[in-house]
Amino acid sequence: PAPAFGMHHSIPKKRKITMKFSLALAAALVASANAFAPAPAFGMQKSMQLNAEKDPARYGKYDDKLWDMTAKLEIYEEWDPSQPRTPMNFNPFETWEGNSPDASGWFPGQNTFKDPTRGDINFASMQEERKILDDIIANPKAGNVPGAPGCKN
Repeated sequence: PAPAFGMHHSIPKKRKITMKFSLALAAALVASANAFAPAPAFGMQKSMQLNAEKDPARYGKYDDKLWDMTAKLEIYEEWDPSQPRTPMNFNPFETWEGNSPDASGWFPGQNTFKDPTRGDINFASMQEERKILDDIIANPKAGNVPGAPGCKN
């Protein structure tokens, strides 16, 4: 006969041991699963270091800082197209495959790309930025030609 509601029936000792072993094995597998998880892609970790301590071969002047038009204009003024392109020497207005660079000159899809900290924007400020960009396009820096060392394209 079936046990009454609320009454427990006895589980054979051998089955209890097997169940305990199975539970212990499952717990060990879950606990150790992190050891086999892939490490984050190199360059994708957020660094809490000060920018001055960061490797200039990987991080730009505005890494982890506000990446707005003022910052981009400063980087553009410092940019020398005749020198090799680095996180400290790049055109912040250059595009590659339709994308803009981050604050270190890296593009989406590159393992060092970091989504930049962007400021608030509205339609009026977008119109002002468009005028600045039109002026930059109309008056490119000397040496800003396809194939120049400081250009991605």
